[in-house]
Amino acid sequence: MKAAIISAPGQVDVETVPDPTPGPRDVVVAVAGCGICGTDLHILEGEFAPSLPVVPGHEFAGEVVAVGSEVTELATGDQVAVDPSLHCGECHYCRRARGNLCERWAAIGVTTAGGAAEYALAPVKNCYRLPEGVSTADAALIEPLSCAVRGFDVLPRMLGDHYLVYGAGTMGLMMLELAKRAGAGSVSVVDINPARLETARILGCSASVTSADELAENYPRGWDVVIDCTGVEAAIRDGLTRVGRGGTFLQFGVASYDARAEIEPYKIYNQEITITGSMAVLHSFERAGDLFVNGVLRPEIMISDRFPLDDYAKALAQFKAGIGRKIQVVP
Repeated sequence: MKAAIISAPGQVDVETVPDPTPGPRDVVVAVAGCGICGTDLHILEGEFAPSLPVVPGHEFAGEVVAVGSEVTELATGDQVAVDPSLHCGECHYCRRARGNLCERWAAIGVTTAGGAAEYALAPVKNCYRLPEGVSTADAALIEPLSCAVRGFDVLPRMLGDHYLVYGAGTMGLMMLELAKRAGAGSVSVVDINPARLETARILGCSASVTSADELAENYPRGWDVVIDCTGVEAAIRDGLTRVGRGGTFLQFGVASYDARAEIEPYKIYNQEITITGSMAVLHSFERAGDLFVNGVLRPEIMISDRFPLDDYAKALAQFKAGIGRKIQVVP
């Protein structure tokens, strides 16, 4: 089969590799669509993955074409979306139901071969079966949506809260959609990309601006919930100053290892501000699948480009340039 391989930092090629063979509790998925996200760029730069080479692609869905000898839950021909999480189930954090913080943390497409290939291997327990009538390629959106759902799991939110979201890429747009359904009083979006701001407007944000300064007059007390979906130092630093009394700042975007931001300890104490993070997927994939199937997202808006697998490097370059929204490769 053909697969994209990141062999060294900055080096990605499409090569022919052996087809995967399922273990007793595994399935082989013929990939219908595989999304690209910021984590893939970090892997390309030599971060995240403990070793290279690796076949990337942790956002994917497809058709089951082979099953292991002990698999009874799925059959060939079933359409599935795949949770990439590979928690050990044995360490301190797994035993405390915090598998996303697993001491032996691993993930399909990050530490083991992923969905940027014609075929991918997955444990049957990681598969969400899609009902008829759902586009399988579109269902690759379930994985990033499950991360956004996890983000909302850690937010101490109330009906009528005012949200400020940094970044109108795929994750920012997903946060917008979830906030609307979580009873937000308003959801404002900040981005320096005019095309992405226009998409946020199409999806019904309360305001879309290039700087939160443009909204300061309307929100003199700040915002109840500020979410960074960019991982960009400047956005994070600005966002931390926008949290109102009793509010929460959620670091959701994946920042570089060397990124730094200052905080004001007295202000955090005196104004009871919460600063929290959200790491990947945790008990949220099934719920994200159900939300997706029931129309929480509009794939025709979320997905802007589809590239053939042979053009994986071009797809990565376009994503890095900030052009478009969710970019998929289609083997």
